[in-house]
Amino acid sequence: MTERLDGPQDPPVDSTGGPTSGPDTPPKRRRLGPSPTIAIIFLMPAALLLGIWVVYPIGYSIFRSLFDASGQTFVGLENYGTIFSDGGTLRTIRNNLIWVVVAPIVVTTIGLIFAVLTERIKWATAFKLIVFMPMAVSLMAAGVIFRLVYDEDPDKGLANAVMTVVGDTFSSAQGYPEARARTGDESPVAAEEDGTVVTKQPVEAGQPVLIPIVGVKPEVMPANAQPAVAATGGDGLAGTVWFDFTPGGGGVNGQPDATEKGLPGMTVEAVSDGQVAATATTAEDGSFRFEGLSPGSYVVRLPADNFTAAYNGLTWLGPTLITPAIIGAFVWVWAGFAMVLIAAGLAAIPRDALEAARIDGASEWQVFRRITVPLLSPVLLVVFVTMIINTLKVFDLVFIIAPPSVQPEANVIALEMWRVSFGGGNNQGLGSALAVFLLILVLPFMIMNIRRFKRGDS
Repeated sequence: MTERLDGPQDPPVDSTGGPTSGPDTPPKRRRLGPSPTIAIIFLMPAALLLGIWVVYPIGYSIFRSLFDASGQTFVGLENYGTIFSDGGTLRTIRNNLIWVVVAPIVVTTIGLIFAVLTERIKWATAFKLIVFMPMAVSLMAAGVIFRLVYDEDPDKGLANAVMTVVGDTFSSAQGYPEARARTGDESPVAAEEDGTVVTKQPVEAGQPVLIPIVGVKPEVMPANAQPAVAATGGDGLAGTVWFDFTPGGGGVNGQPDATEKGLPGMTVEAVSDGQVAATATTAEDGSFRFEGLSPGSYVVRLPADNFTAAYNGLTWLGPTLITPAIIGAFVWVWAGFAMVLIAAGLAAIPRDALEAARIDGASEWQVFRRITVPLLSPVLLVVFVTMIINTLKVFDLVFIIAPPSVQPEANVIALEMWRVSFGGGNNQGLGSALAVFLLILVLPFMIMNIRRFKRGDS
């Protein structure tokens, strides 16, 4: 008698020990895509190039940083100690810190402002194209452009040309550096300690004022200067400011001669009881006249500003402004990149959230601060971290824009690495240590960005 067993039965097996196919056996899952072997074959060329161009240089740099300049003597961590003990290298690290703090914030902020504002204009595409256009220019070319923009000569440098035009708009005075009043017992004027020139005696309407000036350099004499003419008083207070010097000698001191030129563009003040009652500017022949003066006596004064050099802008490429000037060039290049990325994130924001806030009575600033910025925070963080990586690696702009005389003031780690290794230092041990130090600084931000991309937060 055969006993029947109830319950699940083991599936039949074949000779290899695996289950045989049958009506109750699930079909095998087929692999989608190529097999791992084929994938490895196609990845090998890229992995080989990655090893040659990335892995090997990193490994060799770490190895080389442990040797001296000649590469023959093992010095351990001595090169890394030099990085934090040398004054020039510490200044380089300080400059990099300024870059990391300032440049990413400015680029991200400007990109956010442009992205938000371009949503409200009809020609947004054209504007974005113009702002993004510097990205098509290499950093080397951008450095050449801004080297010209920051030229100190207003006739060449755009920045100083704009500043001098604005300055001349609000100040019509002509500068005559190192010029001074002709003094002496017979001179009608005297020079005060601050450089101001004043008449020795008060003058009244109808009494012409003569102000002789000497020490005017030929190169600062305006091309439009005309022969000086002794102004007549008439019904008002008038006078003449002129260069009291006759080429070749001769002439009468304190009196305008036929060959002596007036000094145009000088500011002249009529002072009464210590207060400026009226102001005039000398004409091409040096003459001036005060209009609307009340009857009385006045001291005529030439302010000290007349004897300072004319405003020619700022020394952008000097040791004080060189780092901010280069950061400005960096912002010009990367602002378009930040704007495009943030604009893409802005387009993905649900509009119903913005409209709901406006319906609830929120102002545009409140919508921007409480709705737009929080929803854009993942994109803003990606842009910000990317800019930090770019600032840590900046080399081209500093190398091209900063003149050799001020490069130590504008130096950054990447440029110092090149200078120490190949720019005359010939110390590839210290240069390799700087390269490894820069890699250590960049790695955390790269890892942060990679993790965000893997999570799909951006």
